[in-house]
Amino acid sequence: MAQFVDRQEELGELNNLLRLAERRTGEFIIVYGRRRIGKTTLLLHWSEQSKLSTLYWVARRETAEATRHSLSRALWRWAYPDASEAQPPRFDSWESLLEQLSRMIGDQPVIIIFDEFPYAVESDPSLPSHLQAAWDHLLKEKPVTLVLAGSHIGMMVDMQSYHAPLYGRFTGQLALNPLPFAALTEFFPAYSAEERVATYAVLGGVAGYWQRFDPRYSLIDNMRHHLFRSMGFFRSEPMVLISDLVRETRNYEAALRAIATGHHTPAEIAQVTGISSPNLSPYLKRLGELGFVERRIPATIPLTQRETTTRSRYHLRDPYLRFYFRFIEPHLELIEQKQTNLLWERIREQFRAFIGLTTWEELCREWVMAQANRGRLPFAVERVGSHWSADAQVDVVAINWRDKAILLGECKWGVHPVSQQTIQELVEKSAKVVPGEDWQVVYAYFARAGFSDAARSEAKALGGILVDLEKLDQDLRQALLQAGNTSWAN
Repeated sequence: MAQFVDRQEELGELNNLLRLAERRTGEFIIVYGRRRIGKTTLLLHWSEQSKLSTLYWVARRETAEATRHSLSRALWRWAYPDASEAQPPRFDSWESLLEQLSRMIGDQPVIIIFDEFPYAVESDPSLPSHLQAAWDHLLKEKPVTLVLAGSHIGMMVDMQSYHAPLYGRFTGQLALNPLPFAALTEFFPAYSAEERVATYAVLGGVAGYWQRFDPRYSLIDNMRHHLFRSMGFFRSEPMVLISDLVRETRNYEAALRAIATGHHTPAEIAQVTGISSPNLSPYLKRLGELGFVERRIPATIPLTQRETTTRSRYHLRDPYLRFYFRFIEPHLELIEQKQTNLLWERIREQFRAFIGLTTWEELCREWVMAQANRGRLPFAVERVGSHWSADAQVDVVAINWRDKAILLGECKWGVHPVSQQTIQELVEKSAKVVPGEDWQVVYAYFARAGFSDAARSEAKALGGILVDLEKLDQDLRQALLQAGNTSWAN
């Protein structure tokens, strides 16, 4: 089984639903998330630690008849684990197969996991309707926990829509997000905090990627071995991710490529891709629904204006796609020519700036939210983001509109300690950012290399918050540990 790490909060939620199923009627759960995020590992770990009998089936892209026979084989293996030669009958309808499943389950508590369920729906679009009838009439009064899992996020979300056959049947849903930065320590215990930030900038929180990198070797060596190759897993991954979720990939790829190379407004993306602005909107919306792209709005935009503002920017949420389209795809000819040393030189020229503008700023905002959740900031926080306008940009903004309180933060990923001038510049910038004169303003500074003595004195006089890399790393790991200790799983 793949290495299991973190996910204590998700385990707690699943265990809570399991307890409900044991006390009364069945539970019907939907679990979804992008490929290689760890859905199967989580579900199998959860079912194993539950000690309950588990029927696990993974669907594939095949005909409807082959899909039914695949499920019947899984059912027979579960029911007769010692009869390796037992051959299940062939069922000519979903009704007869699901009725047989209900009979074989009886009244025993059982977990049923249908993994990659969207593939089964592709083979027979009528399956959700048959499953709805089976749940309503055969399963929901049993001590059954039925889980539908899938990587096709769009289809999984659509199954919960009002007109879908299974609408209203799900008693729980779990959208599995990438693992947090703090969990990276368990995979790469020998890496320094700087190395782990750089690794997260390349791989993000995808457990399936972490498992392919060897923690005995440096990040650069792992990149050379896995990323600087003309063939292999990481080379094909971006196209696999996109083509698995959408039929026509060209315009989606173009939009992702444009955003990754620094074009963030709809007008900029439209100009680079050649897709007109009206036609671009559906692509950006769909990429957002699939979790590849996020629409960011300045945190200083009032709540009543957030839906209509034209100051939005689009960013890639997936770090590996961000890294791939920024550094790998533009240099494919170097990979083909096996000029990996030259490729690394090209990447190294911009890698530090890339980390500072993406992952480091995101981790600083994550730190602010984690501290707010633990009650360690001077005020309660309603929203964390950033600010940009024609005359000012602030990396981190936390705001409370009701209490008129705002935190402004500056993030530096340079190799030298932050100077007194950086402390002063953020204060000078605040007049262009703070929504009103009567607001409480808190300043925060984040620095990979720490702070000069003069900077510390200046920040102390302001009552500012200073966070170096060591503190940020430690605080995020403590927040992760606390989240696990307070979950339902414990």
